[in-house]
Amino acid sequence: MNEKKFGFGCMRMPVMEPGNQTSFDYDKIEKLFDTFLERGFTYFDTAYTYHGYHAEEAVKKALVERHPRDSFELATKMPLRDFKDEEDLEKIFNEQLNNCGVKYFDFYLLHNMGHNVYAKCEKFHAFSFVQKKKSEGYIKNVGMSFHDVPALLEEILKKYGDCIDFLQLQINYIDWEQPNVQSRKCLEIANKYNKPVIVMEPCKGGTLINVPEAALSLMKGYNSEAWVMYKRSN
Repeated sequence: MNEKKFGFGCMRMPVMEPGNQTSFDYDKIEKLFDTFLERGFTYFDTAYTYHGYHAEEAVKKALVERHPRDSFELATKMPLRDFKDEEDLEKIFNEQLNNCGVKYFDFYLLHNMGHNVYAKCEKFHAFSFVQKKKSEGYIKNVGMSFHDVPALLEEILKKYGDCIDFLQLQINYIDWEQPNVQSRKCLEIANKYNKPVIVMEPCKGGTLINVPEAALSLMKGYNSEAWVMYKRSN
């Protein structure tokens, strides 16, 4: 993995009607996608469940059908809360290939791994399933997006680390020591097992852009020069 260090997340694409997550504003989406590619970036991240289970179809229309397959890299995810058994893993995966209009995924993740789904993944062999799809050429890189405590991450990597090429972790300055996220410890474990990390929620869904005045004053006081550079870039 040698990615340019910026990806396009397709969880919050522009829509025509506020509150209607499937009313895609394709003119805006296409402009955003095209500009992203023109600037030399290639990584697009979507998921089966985004935008009311229709984000993959929107990515197909705005990206896949409009650009050569070798001009971008596409990541999507197996919904661990949704699948019921081994047959369902196969069914959903094939549906995703069709939704996205591709023959393979550059990056494919087990989505939202945590205690609530780990036992099911073991019971129905989700780790070996994605490894099989990789061996068949349908996946280039197998990953896992993780939302749980560091101890579970280490348990999974000890047992299934050979199946995992990379991790997607929630990392930002608010969650660095947050008890229910523990970004720092999760990152340390990823480094311990030599797993490349893709960062999700770097701005916590945008909430870290407009911070409370008290927090803003602390930041300016800590490093006023960095603050000036931040304002120029935005």
